[in-house]
Amino acid sequence: IPVHLMRDGGEQYKEDYLALNPQGRVPTLVDGDLTLGQSLAIIEYLEEKYPTPPLLPQDLGARAKARQIAQAIACDVHPLNNLRVLQYLGHTIGASQEVKDAWYQHWIRDGLTAVEKLVAGDGPYCLGGEVTLADLLLIPQLYNAHRFQAPLDDCPRLLAIEAACLKLPAFDQAQPENQPDAI
Repeated sequence: IPVHLMRDGGEQYKEDYLALNPQGRVPTLVDGDLTLGQSLAIIEYLEEKYPTPPLLPQDLGARAKARQIAQAIACDVHPLNNLRVLQYLGHTIGASQEVKDAWYQHWIRDGLTAVEKLVAGDGPYCLGGEVTLADLLLIPQLYNAHRFQAPLDDCPRLLAIEAACLKLPAFDQAQPENQPDAI
């Protein structure tokens, strides 16, 4: 079910949504009696429930590397640049749009240049020839980096990975402008 992050002050803050996810964040997965928030928990649950195609490599080292990249994005990049942080900077601290944009551009570039050094050099995706958990976390952050005009000159490999992923129907269909509630 689409949850519009801006409409009416953010549908994620409405009582019915907060009953599902007290954090007031997206995404939330409801699968029968199970309700989960947090992207990594949801992805790993789906990976275990539907292991084909796998999102984590079979090789232990590659599996750990996929998690390292995913966690670098989920824990170090995304939290500094998500909507609630940008809203706090503007509404509470009084930062101008220019200051918020500079904040975003600094932290996204800082995080993504580190991720650039973590990805494998061969194959179209983060760890080579197969899409992994790392790619799932990377592509939305690159989308936002473009949206906020963050310089990505130091990330040619990430941009190549993005181009390869966006050729896949699942990634293309997941883009924000392709969602049913897109404005």
